[in-house]
Amino acid sequence: MKERCPFCAEVTVRRGLARRARRDFRKRGAALIRIGQLCTLLAVMACLSTPLHAQSSSISGTVGLSSQLVDRGLAVTPATPIVQAAAAWTSASGWSLGLSGATEVRSPGHLSEALGQVSHYWSLSSAWQMQADLLYYDYPGDSRARLFDRTETGVSWIYRDILSFGLSAFTLTHGNHHDPRGAADVDFHWPLVRHFSLSLGAGVAQRLFSPYDSYAYSTRPGAGVYGYGHAGLLWSYGAWRVELDRIATDPVIPRYGRNLVTQPWVGTVSWSF
Repeated sequence: MKERCPFCAEVTVRRGLARRARRDFRKRGAALIRIGQLCTLLAVMACLSTPLHAQSSSISGTVGLSSQLVDRGLAVTPATPIVQAAAAWTSASGWSLGLSGATEVRSPGHLSEALGQVSHYWSLSSAWQMQADLLYYDYPGDSRARLFDRTETGVSWIYRDILSFGLSAFTLTHGNHHDPRGAADVDFHWPLVRHFSLSLGAGVAQRLFSPYDSYAYSTRPGAGVYGYGHAGLLWSYGAWRVELDRIATDPVIPRYGRNLVTQPWVGTVSWSF
């Protein structure tokens, strides 16, 4: 066997790591630029559509820690602590602009998910509200994770912060699967005692890919639907919120590449300001 120079091997490894770091930096930079462009466009649209009421607008934020990041019953990250942060600007006229991100605690320099959102809500009555949303999801991870970058629109109806029902349409921004897909979600929160609430949710969504692509999603008509839901207990006091949910997905769908599987229990602790 031919001997190798340890120093040469170390230099080769360093060069490879440097090239990989540059590629990762360019990917993260491009993802953040896309999100920034989207939010800027949405902000301009909101300002052009409604008069400015600076004294009536508000800015809010939330930071939290979760045991796993789950999106419509599917695992976005491994079962590891996830730091999440979100900020939103809301006007008295019903417009809202938001930006959020999530990253694994063990890899704070690598975003797991970034989200840009613009929303508008209407008061239908003293008990009912209607809300329309435009969202952009960005997964600045490896090339497989980017397959799930998508644009989504949705409309939902909310009854007294107790019951909500929403319909969504989404399409991927990368790859060859650009056909629109749909989803329907219903969520229920019922106050109990001592700041506790019951949290229930269920939904169905069309799959994005075929079984031989990424998420074992099917593109055949009528064969690309899966169900998901959760049941849990929520405790809230002031700005603090703690939630523990039992997650169910049917069928169980591992994420392609890293074989990410949704854990049966997901916990979240958050603080809002």
